[in-house]
Amino acid sequence: MNRMKVRLRINFMLVGVVTALAFTSAGCTTPMNTLRPESNYADWIASIYWEAIGFYSLVLALVIFLITLVLTKYSTRRPQAVRQPPVHVGEHLAIEGAWTIGPAAILLLIAFPAIIFNFVTEPNTPPANALHIQVIGHQWWWEFRYPSLGIITANEAHLPIHRPIYFTVNTADVIHSFWVPRLGGKRDLIPNHTNEIILTATRAGEYYGQCAEFCGLSHANMRMRVFVDQPQEFGRWVADQRSVPRIPEPTESDYTQLHAGMELFEGSLCTTCHAIRGISRGPLAPDLTHFGSRTTLAGGTLPNTSAMVAAWIRDPSDLKPGAKMPALALSPGQLADISAYLRSLH
Repeated sequence: MNRMKVRLRINFMLVGVVTALAFTSAGCTTPMNTLRPESNYADWIASIYWEAIGFYSLVLALVIFLITLVLTKYSTRRPQAVRQPPVHVGEHLAIEGAWTIGPAAILLLIAFPAIIFNFVTEPNTPPANALHIQVIGHQWWWEFRYPSLGIITANEAHLPIHRPIYFTVNTADVIHSFWVPRLGGKRDLIPNHTNEIILTATRAGEYYGQCAEFCGLSHANMRMRVFVDQPQEFGRWVADQRSVPRIPEPTESDYTQLHAGMELFEGSLCTTCHAIRGISRGPLAPDLTHFGSRTTLAGGTLPNTSAMVAAWIRDPSDLKPGAKMPALALSPGQLADISAYLRSLH
């Protein structure tokens, strides 16, 4: 009977361990997975994680072994031919030292790589060939500025592969947190303070990011996309972003609609908050100079399609709770015109 209880306890422990591992691995296929690093910074973080897991696994195995040993061999329910005298702790100073020094040594082994990581990832000055990108967090969208290139965009950033990127992060209002898991580098955006990240992307692709610090009603809808491009692709993107805003040409088949949308934008309240180079200089909301080249809108939460742009302009708070953009009282035809114009801005 006693053996049966011991086996049940062991089985319960094994089920608990397997369940924990299953829940841990369940998130390994998500697009925001820290265990699929695609930059030197993220690779360092993943390495430290696996080193720590290795140490923790050894400790867990030792604890399970000792518990099993106590339950089976040293159980008080087992009949004993000769009762042993009580053991005095003072007679085993070596054991006391072992259970004090052992855990301390394990903690030091775990802490040492993290300390080295902090020194490696926070150099005093960025590399000479680093591309500087200024990240500004707003409620609830991201602004990306490229000072050396004269580019301002929103919610979607482009990085050249294999080139150091020097991020400086600031906030325009409350505390935010810049985080692109597969590229690493989670940093808080604190009012009146500038934080820094330096990383080098090692694989081209599209990576998802998220504000990781609660910042208000629509915190969960403050997302971003980061595109890592090959040098030629990044060069084309830079050239497109530095070009003048597109103006509808009379020879275009949809000129009437595009021109009507442009006039509607110029005469609306949109110009108070949004900027389009050469048309408006609104500083409060995303720059729309090349809005049509983006894949998303509304803080990276909605696809950039004609129907979605029209729905967003009609009633932003219906799609994104807490959105500060006011609803515009436009007719379906006007919504179609302004949506077509904005999506033509490549």
